[in-house]
Amino acid sequence: MRDLAKNLKICSINNATLGFQKPVRETIDAIARAGFGHCAPWRHELEHESPRAVAKYLRDAGLKVTGYCRSTFLPAADARKRKAAIEDNKKMMEDAVVLGAEYFPLVAGSLPDGSRNLPEARKQVMDALPELLDHAKSIGLKIAIEPMHPMFAADRGCLNTLGHVLDICDAIEGTTRNPILGTLVDVYHTWWDPNLIHELARAGSQGRIFGFHVNDWLNPTQDMLSGRGMMGDGIIDIRGIRGLVEASGFAGPVEVEIFSEKHWWKNPVEDTLRVCVERLSTVV
Repeated sequence: MRDLAKNLKICSINNATLGFQKPVRETIDAIARAGFGHCAPWRHELEHESPRAVAKYLRDAGLKVTGYCRSTFLPAADARKRKAAIEDNKKMMEDAVVLGAEYFPLVAGSLPDGSRNLPEARKQVMDALPELLDHAKSIGLKIAIEPMHPMFAADRGCLNTLGHVLDICDAIEGTTRNPILGTLVDVYHTWWDPNLIHELARAGSQGRIFGFHVNDWLNPTQDMLSGRGMMGDGIIDIRGIRGLVEASGFAGPVEVEIFSEKHWWKNPVEDTLRVCVERLSTVV
């Protein structure tokens, strides 16, 4: 495996890890000062900023962009809303290209309000993906579909295993030497999967692993969404999973993404970054 302690430039900080405490330019500066080579900004951070201006600021700071977060959920209660979600994602994908993002992370969404039809939500995602794939091809951007832990199946993510995501990629894009449709592997969402070893090897053989996120699962988990732990504070075999991911051929940035409303989001940004550096060097 790669030695992260000696090469922090191949590591990334997802801006959410820092709790959005500062304006995006100050966040970029802090990440760059800590020695990282990549970051992952979020759309709401650019609400009053030009993507082109932020892209220049990132370049001047010496940072590259992994993914641009977060996609609009695709399932919706009616055709008009589904079309609007597709168009919103297209616009965000275009901004991702301006920012120089390596891929567009797709969190698919799930049941619209009032629905109990999970198969229909999954069908709506499948129906939307060919149009998004065509747009991605036209602008030169990859789409990384993120499988979500099953506890999010009702709201944030109806695609819940790496195998399911890869089946969708195969069905929509088919076999290709340079896939545009792939996956983002987040240890928080995938550590529990009994088929993980097999599916990581499968994803790697297809060249479909576009991103890799690290964090930890606290036991017990206090909050489904924002109760993630710092690497080493929980029960995930992060180093073991990274070994499998890298053995499959992935050579991209290792990205820290921690949602921690009660702890790390209240921590001073510089302190959180210091601990991230330490844990990437020792337990990841």
